[in-house]
Amino acid sequence: MSEPEILFTVEGGAGVITLNRPQVLNALTFDMVKRMDRQLAEWAADPAIEAVMIAGSGDRAFCSGGDIKSVAEMVKKGGSARAEAGEFFRAEYTLNHRIFTYPKPYIALADGIVMGGGKGVSAHGSHRVVTETTVFAMPEATIGFFPDVGGGYFLPRCPGQTGLYLALTSRRARTFDTLYIGFATHFVPRAKMAALRAEIASAPQRLEAILKSFAQKPEPLSDLVPYREKIDSCFGYDSIAEIFAALERDASPWALGTLEALKAVSPSSLKITLQQIRRGAKMDFADVMAMEYRLSQACIDRPDFYEGVRAALIDKDRAPRWNPATAAKVKDADVEACFQSLGAQELVL
Repeated sequence: MSEPEILFTVEGGAGVITLNRPQVLNALTFDMVKRMDRQLAEWAADPAIEAVMIAGSGDRAFCSGGDIKSVAEMVKKGGSARAEAGEFFRAEYTLNHRIFTYPKPYIALADGIVMGGGKGVSAHGSHRVVTETTVFAMPEATIGFFPDVGGGYFLPRCPGQTGLYLALTSRRARTFDTLYIGFATHFVPRAKMAALRAEIASAPQRLEAILKSFAQKPEPLSDLVPYREKIDSCFGYDSIAEIFAALERDASPWALGTLEALKAVSPSSLKITLQQIRRGAKMDFADVMAMEYRLSQACIDRPDFYEGVRAALIDKDRAPRWNPATAAKVKDADVEACFQSLGAQELVL
């Protein structure tokens, strides 16, 4: 009998969630999302549970995101399968909102890969602990999607334009940068994570003191901070055309490499993501999630979504054929249509 995909245990005064699909980097399934939401609701009402911790099994990933390959295949089938794909996002965003509003400390032990939906079950909690192996990214634009699960709230609140830069380029942030952008609250070496978990479980009421005693300063090896001035200068515009032009004017190796990265992702995703982040900067979390639900339902029906998943996860040829093929051909009206109300199908939190 195979092991459950998600485990719920109680250790001392803490509820512990373990994402248990190490063979696929702990990617979230629809069932995992629903079960996690129910368990968090139960623990919120249980006075014996003073805090919640979440971790991933295996030594490679905390969580690589949602099981987007399955979602894309459901969309392609159409009918009831397409409807179920839509409900996956409703459940996932509801879970993200529960974490954001959780009444007890919620500590993500974010060791290894943290991408996409992995950010959604970590970034919105009260504490995020990273290790020297942590790699953070929002690579959705590379599959014809957008940085969802609250990316529209988190990313515009990163320093300067760093959130937009990470979202549009899908570049990875490592340990030092996760602290710099505000994803991580503490750095603890991987070798001490088990001891940290045991200490928190034994005395959740001493959480802050325990984290302070374990936390260290990582080596400032950064792919992000040295380019902060250029990032703010080139990504401070409100159109993709202007961002491209700024990078072309800069013409440094960094700028030209960044431009090349932008031209490899979905042109539609670039324009949708830019609008998502600019609008999200002025919204509260619940409104961002409602906006992202509209975007999710629009994007999964656009050709770039299945094409991006096909190229990255199904055929794995890494050669997506985007439609439209360039940002200049993506109509503003088509982008705006993605943000329109879904009426009775709106996500209400």
